[in-house]
Amino acid sequence: MIKTLGAKNLSYANRGMTLEADLEATNHFYLVNDVAVIYKKPTPITISKVNYPSRIEAVIKEGYFRTPSTTDYNGIYKGKYIDFEAKETKSHTSFPLNNIHVHQIKHLKRICAHGGIGFLIVRFTTLNKTFLLTYEVLEEFIESNDRKSIPLSYFMDRGYIIKDKYNPRVDYVQILDKLYFGGTS
Repeated sequence: MIKTLGAKNLSYANRGMTLEADLEATNHFYLVNDVAVIYKKPTPITISKVNYPSRIEAVIKEGYFRTPSTTDYNGIYKGKYIDFEAKETKSHTSFPLNNIHVHQIKHLKRICAHGGIGFLIVRFTTLNKTFLLTYEVLEEFIESNDRKSIPLSYFMDRGYIIKDKYNPRVDYVQILDKLYFGGTS
């Protein structure tokens, strides 16, 4: 069963947008319309070698990841801290668990343990389907399975499909409203 949360949703298949670009557009929409304040977190990188032919022509030649990053996005919605990871897969049948790192799963667990909302947004690019999977459902899958991937059927049964829309493109707060704020939209 695919869960949708009412409202008229339109399909804009093959728009040529990546999930990250769609989320950036969505989060910008949320910000300018005073819905939520959500940002993409910068990746912590230390620059170790720079070529300075001139100040305005400086080129980074070498750098490394300082520490493993946590998740992709965080912010606040209706007074609750939210934190999530966004991933894409070209698979037609499953989402490989090696696409999400152990430290990211631990981070989401800590967020939820402290009253925040943690989740994954996963897009099956070849199917043009995007799902929200709560941390709790992700944890349940990991603890009860030896599989190295989450089947599409699990997303369809336990996740929430996010229908493509014009604006906001990936309206994930509609699902958060239903799950955490008693909304019916």
